[in-house]
Amino acid sequence: MNAIRYDRLDALRGAAIVWMAGFHFCFDLNHFGLLQPWQNFHADPFWTVQRTCIVSLFLFCAGLGQAAALQQGQSRSRFWKRWLQIFDCAVLVSVGSALMFPKSWISFGVLHGIAVMLVLLRWLAPLGRWLWLVGLVGLVALLLPQFFGHPFFDTRWTNWVGLVTRKPVTEDFVPVLPWLGVMCWGLASGRWLLAHRPAVLTGRLPGLLRPLAGLGRWPLSFYMVHQPVLIGLILVYVHWV
Repeated sequence: MNAIRYDRLDALRGAAIVWMAGFHFCFDLNHFGLLQPWQNFHADPFWTVQRTCIVSLFLFCAGLGQAAALQQGQSRSRFWKRWLQIFDCAVLVSVGSALMFPKSWISFGVLHGIAVMLVLLRWLAPLGRWLWLVGLVGLVALLLPQFFGHPFFDTRWTNWVGLVTRKPVTEDFVPVLPWLGVMCWGLASGRWLLAHRPAVLTGRLPGLLRPLAGLGRWPLSFYMVHQPVLIGLILVYVHWV
């Protein structure tokens, strides 16, 4: 059975995609010395806050998407097929980033985090309303490293948990804690909306926003393609100017 698409959810995801692409384009311009004065994307609040908002929006949409999938009775085979696609792309991101940023390659970025958190979310889904509390605990975990952080979690093999004592040197880092909290709230919100205010997700979408919905149906494909395309365009510009 084919999944029913919710245009409003796809449009929200599409908006996140556009925001992400704009952010990455600025990052690429800065990397190649075309954004003056050079910006510190790892420390300047103008950029770090944007990154946090973009990742939060993506993970919240992932939670909403799982609420829709569970309501529609998504089979285990369909879930694992999609999960395997995300996992494969996460591996490709690690390989590609290692070639471009050998000293700060991505070992646990957003796709790695989504792959792990989707499995955890399916396991937590039966908790129902308790997902709100689980999500809150996950978000509060943002403060845990200050009290319970341990050097054990600082390696590339263990920092995915999130209880690091120092931020790892990497181009992207989306650990399970605290980001699982955002996805839990997405799932809890989606279930509540579908039960009490379904039109918020299932209602008609204004015509002007339909391109965003079309884009939001292909988040993984866009994520994997947009950076090579942007970097390629910048390299062409640098070569010919």
